[in-house]
Amino acid sequence: MAQDFLIILRWWMLLFEIGIIFLPFTLLFFRNFLDRGYIFSKTLGILAISWVVWMLGSLKIFPFVYENSWVVLGMFGVLALFVTSHNRAKLKTAFKASWGFIISEEILFFIALVSWAFVRGYQPEIRGLEKLMDFGFVNSILRSSYFPPVDMWFSGEHINYYYFGHLISAVLTRLSGVASQISYNLMIATLFALTFVSSFSIGLNLYFSTFKKKGWIGILLGLVTAALVTLGSNLHPLYWIWKHGLDFSKYWYPDATRFIVQQFGAQDNTIHEFPIYSFVVADLHGHLINLPSVLLFVSALLSTVLKKTLSIPRAFFLSWLLGVFYITNAWDLPIYSALLGLAIFGVFWDKKNPVLSFSKSLFITVLIFLGSFAFNLPFQVAFKNISGGLGFADFHTPAWMLLVLWGIPIVASLSWIVFLAKQRASSAVVWLVGAMLLLSWVLVLVPEVIYVKDIYIHDYQRANTVFKFTYQAFVMFGIVAPYIFWCVVSGKKHLTRTVILGRLFYLVPVTALFVIAVGYSYFAVGSYYNKLRAYRTLDGAAWIKDMYPSEHEAIKYLATLPGQPVVLQAVGDSYTDFGVVSSYTGLPTIQGWLVHEWLWRGSFEGPGRRDKDVSIIYTTADKQKARELLQEYKVDYVLVGTLERQKYPTLDESKFKSLGELVFTDSGTKIYRIN
Repeated sequence: MAQDFLIILRWWMLLFEIGIIFLPFTLLFFRNFLDRGYIFSKTLGILAISWVVWMLGSLKIFPFVYENSWVVLGMFGVLALFVTSHNRAKLKTAFKASWGFIISEEILFFIALVSWAFVRGYQPEIRGLEKLMDFGFVNSILRSSYFPPVDMWFSGEHINYYYFGHLISAVLTRLSGVASQISYNLMIATLFALTFVSSFSIGLNLYFSTFKKKGWIGILLGLVTAALVTLGSNLHPLYWIWKHGLDFSKYWYPDATRFIVQQFGAQDNTIHEFPIYSFVVADLHGHLINLPSVLLFVSALLSTVLKKTLSIPRAFFLSWLLGVFYITNAWDLPIYSALLGLAIFGVFWDKKNPVLSFSKSLFITVLIFLGSFAFNLPFQVAFKNISGGLGFADFHTPAWMLLVLWGIPIVASLSWIVFLAKQRASSAVVWLVGAMLLLSWVLVLVPEVIYVKDIYIHDYQRANTVFKFTYQAFVMFGIVAPYIFWCVVSGKKHLTRTVILGRLFYLVPVTALFVIAVGYSYFAVGSYYNKLRAYRTLDGAAWIKDMYPSEHEAIKYLATLPGQPVVLQAVGDSYTDFGVVSSYTGLPTIQGWLVHEWLWRGSFEGPGRRDKDVSIIYTTADKQKARELLQEYKVDYVLVGTLERQKYPTLDESKFKSLGELVFTDSGTKIYRIN
């Protein structure tokens, strides 16, 4: 554990350095924030460095090598010195006014980072669910000189997926010098810490922008916001109490994310996850990686509506962020473009001329939206859209299930209606909070009517749409709910007995709902991480040595090979251990997880044909046929190991001896280099 702490400390120092370099930019951008947006300097820095590295690699200007990332970081360091020298007085004033919050947020970030890193150490395996997919993307990117990176499960083709978030992980891996099987778990911890402290900052500044006070209430409200966004769930635990009482011994935490499962004899398989579930299961997916960026975007909108103006640099920054959203988690682009439009309308609203206000807001929003594609153009050129258009949903969530899933937002929304009668908040904050509430409910209700078509069967038709829409709805609800609850109870200055009783009558059940939602994280962490009983390691590859010892040695051998030679491996179903070697090395194989490649390619024709060809290569006694297929797919090495023998019982190994030479052997696992 002590050694892991030193690795975490090394990782934190890199993030701290990035944050310090980008601090001048956030101090100037968030001058109307109480904390001057300090925590967002880390997110901004990580995004900016990664985007420049990606753009240079995509345009074939500068290869993705170790020195590249440091050169880009140094360039931003020089730019930061230039900005500082030209804004010395402003920056000095901003730092003096916020240094207490800056130090506090850094301490809070460090605690959150270390805490979740050690949580991962109790169950560090990069295995199960879709971890092999995510880790394979990261390792393939680490082996790439230019972009788009090679698909490790579809040799000869590039990754046809939103991979920028995985590139961020690869960039931080390069900068830190930490092995990728460790940096994977540190990346999960980083996202957790950034999400927690960014939510804290937004909650704090929502309070400050309304009440103009710096007291402990704002800090408490920030912590409650951070807890609800990062650790909270829906009210599934309350549903469990209603059905089973307080006995949680058999409570299964994933049920909260798969609550809508059956209607009228048909399976309505939806996914309605939230951040803490993502952090617990630790799949390094785009919707999780983009969370800190989403919170940066929301904070930028809050700062903009408070200024009541939109400068060209701010519009440029918002457009760039939306462009990055598309290549990290494409669903976030339309969602937050809509929020942008609502926020801009609030900035330019003029009740004397509503038509002009609307026209101006719409024009600016469309301009920013279209401009965002300039920042991801290389991705657009290479990416093949796999969406099948829209369809009308055959399934609809029963009202009582919506009550379980969205109980806290329902209470918050009704409370907001009550609060609007008081009009205590500034019009800018009122507008933005209302816009987030409105958009969140649209995201909840739209999948009840339409869904985005994909390859999944009828019973899963709206799974992705519900998932991606409601995930962001949960985040926005979590941001505004604590603020709304406080606004409602802080109305009257004279605390009569009636006022006090009224506040207690309101706050006690609201607090209970909050405790129930955040309490979910206790059961989720306890279940997935075996109640934190036995710490193991941060090394996500340690399990392979126990489960597949000879493959573990094969991976070590393949990791020493230069470039990205094609290594033939067995084809397997999604969510299994098949593809583990290609995932852990970043070296492509002919065909990996079948359903995933079916999804990414938009058709089963290609993956299905490759599956059959791989089977022929391993099992045929026809040496010439095997040679032709190996040449067609440009195979450099053939792996014959545990999974290959398991998948192909009639495997004929003898032909590989004449088609190439044996270059590795360990306990029955062999690697042949093809001539």
